[in-house]
Amino acid sequence: MSCCKDEKTLITTMDTSADKGPGPTPKIECQRNCERCQKKHGHKKVTGIKNPILVMVFLLLSSLRVWAQDTGPGAKTFWDDPINHPLFLVYLVTFFVFIVILLTLAVAIITLRVLNVFVEKSYEEKAAKLGIPYVAPQQWWTKFWQNANAMVPLEEEKNIELAHNYDGIRELDNHLPPWWKGLFYGSIIFAVIYLVVYHFSNSLPLSGQEYENELAFAEQQARIFKASQPVAVIDENSLSFTNDADIIAKGKSVFMSSNCQSCHRNDGSGNTIGPNLTDAYWLHGGEIKNIFSTIKNGVVEKAMPAWGKVMSQKDVRDVSFYVMSLQGTNPQNAKAPQGELFIPKPDTTAKDSTKVSAMMRNK
Repeated sequence: MSCCKDEKTLITTMDTSADKGPGPTPKIECQRNCERCQKKHGHKKVTGIKNPILVMVFLLLSSLRVWAQDTGPGAKTFWDDPINHPLFLVYLVTFFVFIVILLTLAVAIITLRVLNVFVEKSYEEKAAKLGIPYVAPQQWWTKFWQNANAMVPLEEEKNIELAHNYDGIRELDNHLPPWWKGLFYGSIIFAVIYLVVYHFSNSLPLSGQEYENELAFAEQQARIFKASQPVAVIDENSLSFTNDADIIAKGKSVFMSSNCQSCHRNDGSGNTIGPNLTDAYWLHGGEIKNIFSTIKNGVVEKAMPAWGKVMSQKDVRDVSFYVMSLQGTNPQNAKAPQGELFIPKPDTTAKDSTKVSAMMRNK
């Protein structure tokens, strides 16, 4: 019989006999045994299996948005609040999966050891039946250890025993382990390569040259960085002090962060190293341009660093203004005056308002 394509009723034609007149054609239902039906039925099963898998993958991908973390500046890390963290369940499941893997490995190892015990018992019984002594086969780790150390088995030590005997202590003709000789020969090869590469061919720099190269590279990067930054050019000859609170506050911050207070104290009253900056006596001039020049260029004989090498001109200007603002503060326990008394001259020149405004904007 053959099945119709749409899996409806199967129609077959039967021969009529002389005794029986032509009767109605019987209808036989399809039993789904033909090749076409089996293929189609199998395709439906595969489709039925795939659909739940696709749904699970879709739900998993959709939940990634829930697992996404906030990477903003105020985002909490996992250790700040692990219970309420979005990835807590993921980490928990991963931990349990890791534990299951470890337990599975442990069970597998124990099972193998038990099987080895049964196998060894069977070999012992077989050897006993044959009447021969049973010799346990060496494990791969034992073979590897003996080969790596060139160890002679205990039953063969008679073959390497020397004639020396010291109070019952015998001497064996053991050789160095292969791994020790390998390290020794490898060290010799490495030393030859190192000598050729670093001392003869100069292919790679030595530690001193490498240090100098790193310093040169750092200086180059510093120059590139400085070149990329806007530089405020300040003419110290035309610089004039203005009681600007913002400039003085910035200067104080630089003064405190640059170890200036280690020689002049926090209030500028001076100590055994640096002079008092709050009185009217100055060692190198009391005008703002003198203070700017002293901070910028330093005074070698007085152990005053040249801060202009590590500070920008803007920072030097700010510190100069802060030092100038310390005049007349009269702190307690101030250091005795040093240098010459400086009396500021009255300013008789008319100030250019445009120039002053430009200088103020440059702060």
